[in-house]
Formats: sequence, C-alpha cells, structure tokens
Amino acid sequence: MTFPVETVASLGLGLGLAAACGFRVFVPLLVVSLGARMGYVPLAAGWDWVASTPATVAFGSAMLLEILAYYIPWLDHALDTVATPAAVGAGIVASASVLADMPPLLKWTAVIIGGGGVAALVQGSTVALRAASGATTGGLGNPVVATAELAGASLTALAAIVVPLFALAAVLLALFIGFLVLRRLAARRPAGPR
Repeated sequence: MTFPVETVASLGLGLGLAAACGFRVFVPLLVVSLGARMGYVPLAAGWDWVASTPATVAFGSAMLLEILAYYIPWLDHALDTVATPAAVGAGIVASASVLADMPPLLKWTAVIIGGGGVAALVQGSTVALRAASGATTGGLGNPVVATAELAGASLTALAAIVVPLFALAAVLLALFIGFLVLRRLAARRPAGPR
C-alpha cells in the first residue's frame, strides 16, 4: 500500500502540530487557526470552524492565559495536572483538523493514537522536566523551562506547517529515541523481591 506525498505531508503536519500541543496546549491551535485564515494550512472537511474569528480569538486568549500561568510558580504545577489531558485533546483536535483525504479508519487511528499519543509523550516529558527543575532549583529554574516550552511549541508548530515531512521525521526520531531511553531505564531497574 503506497501513500501519496500529500497524505504523508498531511500526516507530518498533523503529528507535528500534536507534538507542539505537548509543549503548550493553545499555541499550536492558534497557529493552525491563523495559518488556515491566511491560506497556508488546508483544513480537513468539517473543520472550517478552526479558522473562524471566534475560534481565533478564543485560541489567542487561551494562549495568553496559558503562557502567563506558566510563569507563576505555584500555578505552573497546578496547571500541569489539567494540561496533560488537555494536551492530548488538543493534539487530537490539531491533527484531525488537518488530516485530509484519508480513509476514515486510518485517519481516526492516526488522530487518536498518533496525535493524542505524541502530545501525551511530549507533555509527559515537560512535566518531568518541570518537576526536576523544581526539585533542583527550588522553582527558580521554572521560568527558563516555561520559556523553552513556549519556544518548543512555537517552533514545532511553525516547522510542521513549513516543512511537514521534516516535522514527521523529527517526531518519529523523537519517538524512537524515547523508546530507546525507556528501554534502557527499564533494563537498569533492579529486580524486585522474589
């Protein structure tokens, strides 16, 4: 079974946007909305609402609130508890909005497992990084982490739009590296009592 280049590019765009949702929930959604409004991002059938003025205003407002919240020391940790499921949902929405011309079973499998899964993996790693930063710096390093996450969300979302095949390759490479790291950590874990 071969896939047209457009389908692979659409998949790269969707998974790249989903990965960006793992860094920040609303940055990629605003990027998709603005990109669609300007004609750079083709939306899948039924997803035209993403480019509507109310959606753009809502995504922009939510993005500003999310960014500000991550710079407030106690609020950033509290936000992580709701950001993880929100990132999965945003990854699903972002990838579904741009995956077009695919059989429904393939599309929704890619959207739920790929989009939601990639967003969850990236979000999980940012939560772990923030926890490590909080533990080692007493929370003083968290603004640096928040800035890096914002940059990661912005650059990943833009890269997904400009070079979707590169974004797809980067996501696949990151997943492979993550798998190797997890496998190595599991191998180092001491055996429990017998």
